[in-house]
Amino acid sequence: MTVQQNIPRLTYLMSLYKLTSDELLELVGQGLKAPLSKEDIFSTEIDLNILKRIDKIFNKGLLYYQDPANPLQSKEASIFFRKPHLGTDLNLGARKIVNNFEEFKIYLAGLAKLANLKIERILPTFSIFNNPKEVAQIIRGLLYPEFDKNKKGFLKSLIFQLAEHNILVFEFVETWNKKEKANIDGFFLHPNVIVLKRQQYSFRREIFTLVHELGHFLINEEEVEKVDVAEIAINVTSAKERWCNDFAYYFLAGDSNDTIDSINFTNSSNDYHIDLIESIADKTHLSPIAIYTRLLFEKKINQKDYDLIKKDFDEKFRLNLAKEKQQKELDKMLGIKKGGSQLQPIRSPLLVSTIQAAFYEGLLNQ
Repeated sequence: MTVQQNIPRLTYLMSLYKLTSDELLELVGQGLKAPLSKEDIFSTEIDLNILKRIDKIFNKGLLYYQDPANPLQSKEASIFFRKPHLGTDLNLGARKIVNNFEEFKIYLAGLAKLANLKIERILPTFSIFNNPKEVAQIIRGLLYPEFDKNKKGFLKSLIFQLAEHNILVFEFVETWNKKEKANIDGFFLHPNVIVLKRQQYSFRREIFTLVHELGHFLINEEEVEKVDVAEIAINVTSAKERWCNDFAYYFLAGDSNDTIDSINFTNSSNDYHIDLIESIADKTHLSPIAIYTRLLFEKKINQKDYDLIKKDFDEKFRLNLAKEKQQKELDKMLGIKKGGSQLQPIRSPLLVSTIQAAFYEGLLNQ
């Protein structure tokens, strides 16, 4: 069975996801015994099964490709058109995530406007010429929630605080069996949306990513990226990334930065100040490696010692994950069923209130 296809709509999606015709052909033809030709895909009359395969990549619904209206490649539609060069070379999984939230952001903005909700920027705009430490002190006074030793609880409180200042935060959760996981940790979309990847085994990393993206919001610079504390501190040359990283560090460190500043040097003779570093990490939700990275940046630990410490932390993290996986497999063999549902993202109150307002205005049904 063949159906009509509006080719410009397909080429628009290819442009959005930075896919060449050969790459699309390879993706669509995966698992087929007989190879597909470009004519099979780029034809105004297309086999329905092939169109379904195309839509498995883009998830737009079959009617999208049959709509006779040609899409406009506007900067308002996607960050990929507003900012062609991003900080990370995104894989297809990441591009799907970004595009999904971009579309949802536009949808929510429309609902808010129709429901007469004003979600305007409250916080001031800064620039990379402002001192990140001073900005962090100002913003910390406005946004830092009551400290919670439970990392997930602290993350939730911080997301709620941001909502009170009209900053909408989304989490996205990737299941363990997803074929192509997004190679990003978070991103900021103009004017007020921050998106985070759930880091179930490292909430400290997710907290740092959130505050790093808050930095992008403050300087009003969109970005999609993989936030590696060590990589940014050591190798990043972008002044904007450096500023956001410094802001995140000072925001989370708070008064503990004075203690970190008081450290003159770190090496084996003082046992790398491990007890002090871990106590600061417990009080701030900065990871120990983030603190050691700061010491490296300030030349208070040499590269060799830093690499040794980082390798040790990475190995401990790997072993803990392996131990947990082994325990799950053992429980399965023994027929032990443990409770627990699928991971659910933290929902911002700003999202909930927007949906509720739209419902009360009759814009959404139950």
